[in-house]
Amino acid sequence: MSESDGDTTEKAETTGEQAAKRTRQLRECQRCGRKQGLVGKYDIFLCRQCFREVSRSMGFKKYS
Repeated sequence: MSESDGDTTEKAETTGEQAAKRTRQLRECQRCGRKQGLVGKYDIFLCRQCFREVSRSMGFKKYS
């Protein structure tokens, strides 16, 4: 019985509050902390304003 009790606590730790904290961190800009206008493609997670400032140094090119 003690083995099954240990397994359930491990599952609760990985799927519980920690998972919510991880997703919440990805819902804001990694540079300035804004929560709106996020660019999440390629796991960048920057707001659009910060992305415009940093994109050239990251190797992105503006077409048009």
